[in-house]
Amino acid sequence: MHRFFIAVLRLGIIAVLLVGLFGQVLVIPNTAANEVENFPPYEPFAVPYATAAILGVACVQVALVAMWMLLGMIGRKAIFTPRAFRWVDVVIGATVVATLIALGVVGHLMFWHVPEPPGQDMALLGAFGAAVVCAGAGAAFAMAVVILRGLLRKAADLEAEMAEVV
Repeated sequence: MHRFFIAVLRLGIIAVLLVGLFGQVLVIPNTAANEVENFPPYEPFAVPYATAAILGVACVQVALVAMWMLLGMIGRKAIFTPRAFRWVDVVIGATVVATLIALGVVGHLMFWHVPEPPGQDMALLGAFGAAVVCAGAGAAFAMAVVILRGLLRKAADLEAEMAEVV
């Protein structure tokens, strides 16, 4: 991969990491506080849901750091080494944890009574739908990365075999 593309991808990773940090520090806590201020019955749910959101963003950040490391390995032409598999496993693990967090939110919204604010009849349905979509997307992404890990394994084995021949 050309160094220019690696640099552009790394800039993108930095931007997403900073936006995620901004969301974790300011947006999520302030949104939770505003929701409680506007509808006090949400108070018992503010901390758990804000924590779930912050942890979900942290999982994305962990995966992005692993992608940063993989980009560095591509730049050094060391992507077919055992270290690469560790970083791919980090991406898979972070995705699975984020998916489990989303499934926890889905379960909570399904089985606990969460009050709906007056005049917002679709608020809970929208939150439930968003959590289901996040869980489904996370599961699909994790499965895709597992498949790509298998392809990386085959490519690494072929490169090792070619090195023995040459």
